Amino acid sequence: MGAPPDLWSHRVVRTGNRFLSLVRLALGPPVRRIRREFAWHAPGADFRVERRGPEGFTHIVATHSSPLLRPLPRADLGLQLNKIVNLRIAAGRLDGVVLNPGVRLSFWHEVGRPSRRRGFVEGMVLDHGCITAGVGGGLCQMTNLLYWMSLHAPLTVVERWRHSYDVFPDTGRTQPFGSGATCAWPVLDLQIENRTSLPYRLSVTVNDTHLTGSWTTTEPHLNRYEIEERGHRITHDGPGLYVRHNELWRLTFDGNGSLWSEELVARNDALMMYAPFLPPAT
Repeated sequence: MGAPPDLWSHRVVRTGNRFLSLVRLALGPPVRRIRREFAWHAPGADFRVERRGPEGFTHIVATHSSPLLRPLPRADLGLQLNKIVNLRIAAGRLDGVVLNPGVRLSFWHEVGRPSRRRGFVEGMVLDHGCITAGVGGGLCQMTNLLYWMSLHAPLTVVERWRHSYDVFPDTGRTQPFGSGATCAWPVLDLQIENRTSLPYRLSVTVNDTHLTGSWTTTEPHLNRYEIEERGHRITHDGPGLYVRHNELWRLTFDGNGSLWSEELVARNDALMMYAPFLPPAT
């Protein structure tokens, strides 16, 4: 005796949904790779960066340094040590990159796919707020550095992905919340464009303790940039659900120290993965 027609219909729909899910899972990575490759080669943006030595690039516009190891809760030390391996490979691909006027830097276009074959190892990866291991893990520290430095230079960030989860408390934080840029091959990229009339050279080094970078150029640069956090708040969006919000503004000061312009560069909203040490949100 056959099943009722409505039950057969339910089984057909369920089987079809499972099939579509498997197809998406199988085709998702290559489709995303093709889309990114097409964007890199499509008319419009110019991704043809050069590589040069430091000669002539004598004027420092922005510089920053971040420690390689941090006392992070729930973070495996081995994954942090592996992260250093990944950062050194990426630094070798980025150090000496020059952005001529009109040229755009794509992080993944220059670094390439983080695979074992290319020497990348398993480092710490944040997946929906959970700490896991993944090949190439830890490269977000590089995109964080590039993004922060570029905000302090007359460069334009044209693609940046914010962290959707606030995983670690603010212990020892020296930059505003939400001042980083996450990355995931090849979908989540960081792209920086030079819309000025001068070339800018990127320097990136990894020593025993720190990741350090700088943007330099060929002529004196009188403007100064500051990043100001505004509108910081925490909202209670449900039982045990806290979301952190803020805005980051870039303030440009001229050579006389006068405020020349204000620019909204980022809005951040992140689900907190720890109990907030602040008064109850409204």
